[in-house]
Amino acid sequence: MHSLRLIPFIVTLLVSVGCTKSPDVAESEHATQAAGPAAEPAKADTRPVIVAFGDSLAEGFGVQPGLSFPDQLQQKLNAGGFSYRVANLGVSGDTTTGGLGRLDYALSLKPEIVILELGGNDGLRGIPVASTKANLEKMIVAFQKSGASIVLAGMTLPPNYGPEYIHKFEAAYKDLAAKYKLRLIPFLMEDILAQYKSRPGLMQRDGIHPSAEGHAIIADTVYRYLQPMLKKG
Repeated sequence: MHSLRLIPFIVTLLVSVGCTKSPDVAESEHATQAAGPAAEPAKADTRPVIVAFGDSLAEGFGVQPGLSFPDQLQQKLNAGGFSYRVANLGVSGDTTTGGLGRLDYALSLKPEIVILELGGNDGLRGIPVASTKANLEKMIVAFQKSGASIVLAGMTLPPNYGPEYIHKFEAAYKDLAAKYKLRLIPFLMEDILAQYKSRPGLMQRDGIHPSAEGHAIIADTVYRYLQPMLKKG
């Protein structure tokens, strides 16, 4: 894709229902098998948890393992001296309804911070904004009740969805952020959009998904919004 004006359309396709990669979101623990009885059990990771709760953007569709924005965010936290564990709960193609179905597992991780990145697929399917907003609100209430702080990642839609629908869709994130006093990233891909003209390599060859470099830019964006919420130690 060579035209900057097409990026808003590209960006909203990042969470397209056409993305079929669906990982097992439950984190598996692999015990080390030792030959003798002297094997020591792995130590539990007791760092506070940051959950990236989203769709193909969080999952890292199309990039190598370890290069999704949650993975690269973990690297930035480590380098910055922040002792947190980032749990990637991204599932490609997921909607807010699907998110509600996975909510109990996310809560079971007892996250201190949640990066809530859902709703794009709802918009692409033309689901009524009121339904999307209500689902997001249920998640927000549940996470806050559990004691988690939330960073809400906003999204937009292609122009062909019409200005009225797009305005309502974008406003849903702003309204929820204001009501529940959340940190809002107005548009998760904002920094890719700003740099794309000079750095087309931020997108994969399909013109739909961010490259590893693009995920690094998203990680920078999220890290910037997270920093006021982080504690060292």
